[in-house]
Amino acid sequence: MKTYTEESASPFLENLKEWHFKENAIEKDFKFKNFTQALGFIVQVGVLAEKMNHHPELFNVYNKVNIRLNTHDSGGVTSKDFELASQIEALFQ
Repeated sequence: MKTYTEESASPFLENLKEWHFKENAIEKDFKFKNFTQALGFIVQVGVLAEKMNHHPELFNVYNKVNIRLNTHDSGGVTSKDFELASQIEALFQ
């Protein structure tokens, strides 16, 4: 599967609000009203990830969630990461 560099990922990231390329992955910080909303969002992301069999790194502190995506078996960012990021964005709308 093709992997993307920061430069080649740039056109895809333009369509993903506030996602950025960092250390061979794409990531975004989300902020919610409270812990309950943040946790609910994480559960929704988990359902999407499980359906895609593509599992993100999720970090949560109170009302903040950081999501980091890369395709571990390909050694970098792939189209799977952009697809999951796009679906995550749809949840956050």
